[in-house]
Amino acid sequence: MNAPTPTRILVVEDEADIAGVVLDYLRHAGYAAEHVADGRAALARIREAPPDLTLLDIMLPGLDGLEVLRQARGVTQSPIIMLTARVEEVDRLIGLELGADDYICKPFSPREVVARVKAVLRRGAPPPPSAAPADGALALDKGQWQASLRGQPLSLTRREFRLLHVLARQSGRIFSRAQLLDLAYSDTLDVNERAIDSHIKNLRKKLKAAGGADHEWIRSVYGVGFAFDPPSDA
Repeated sequence: MNAPTPTRILVVEDEADIAGVVLDYLRHAGYAAEHVADGRAALARIREAPPDLTLLDIMLPGLDGLEVLRQARGVTQSPIIMLTARVEEVDRLIGLELGADDYICKPFSPREVVARVKAVLRRGAPPPPSAAPADGALALDKGQWQASLRGQPLSLTRREFRLLHVLARQSGRIFSRAQLLDLAYSDTLDVNERAIDSHIKNLRKKLKAAGGADHEWIRSVYGVGFAFDPPSDA
């Protein structure tokens, strides 16, 4: 019997000491970890052979981490965890809008990095077959983390998929932001109610771009929350 292929982790960090420690801990945990030290090399590596997960520093030579994240999302939806010394909420929200799966703020423990990697990979496992809805013109493929609207693909991040999954599962039900946090991101510590708004904004844009511009698929209920509201003829 062939041994399973180890999970590939790309560490993008320009501080050699930090990168070395993180690599050692990841390899000890059984991951196939490799390292690049600048943004352009990271983007080239992601395009050439997308890893199963990327640990991406924000402050990098060549291209900064946010730009690497933005361009990487054009070629892969594999998880990306940002490593950052920036703790301002606006930076975190920008990263979430661009498709980051998690944040780890410096200074950090290498054990924390391994734990967060395991948690993100665990969240990335496909939802159970019984949990995935399809509503009219919207189709959600649980095993591939793919969605389509009226036959047109929606390029969703995992977080966007999970949020749309919760909303579409009970069309017409109004969910508060707190409920969406609990149902879609109960195992994610860095998602807050403002992040829900950012993900809803992104979902609306993607639904519109995929041919849904004639209808407001996600309805806002002032002072309450959001509801998935497909057209009556969907």
